[in-house]
Amino acid sequence: MHTPAFSPRYEKALQFAARAHRQQVRKGTDIPYITHAVHVSVVLLRYGFDEDVVIAGLLHDVVEDCGVAPHELEAIFGAEVARLVAAASERKRNGGSERPWEERKTEAIAHLRRGDPKIAALKAADALHNIHSIIADLTLVGAAVWQRFKRGPDQMLWYYREILAAVRDTLGDHPIVAELARAIADLEHTVHEYNGEK
Repeated sequence: MHTPAFSPRYEKALQFAARAHRQQVRKGTDIPYITHAVHVSVVLLRYGFDEDVVIAGLLHDVVEDCGVAPHELEAIFGAEVARLVAAASERKRNGGSERPWEERKTEAIAHLRRGDPKIAALKAADALHNIHSIIADLTLVGAAVWQRFKRGPDQMLWYYREILAAVRDTLGDHPIVAELARAIADLEHTVHEYNGEK
């Protein structure tokens, strides 16, 4: 039986994500944040991941950045989507204070190393789009792009290499891993070009 291309559930998730992110733009730009969420979901769709993973791609930042509770996602989109989004979300604050970047990223990598293929795919797609966005911004504005982030190129490259190692351990030679590896290599090359070495 043919599966319809139109998905009411995906449409509902797209609307939910667009509303949640409506006031947000990509760092240092006027580009609506929803473009990132959509592209992450498209990457997952193109690689044939199931609809729960694709929808989690659309929603992956709504808990971390928009204050949506996981139980709200579960009520609307089911337990698996809520589980995936929660797993991809960093806890940015501890009480009233912001947690250090290194602490958050180390914790995120530790969660990723637990070996869940769906979470690995979600994180790979997220990293893939973020890396390509940084490369595009480096090409446009040069090394000034790092002022948009909490850390500079060395720390960012460390983080993306750690993501790659973790997803490779889980997904092996899946094509999304190979694409992520190529993107990181491209970022390294671009960083060298625009980090005072051009």
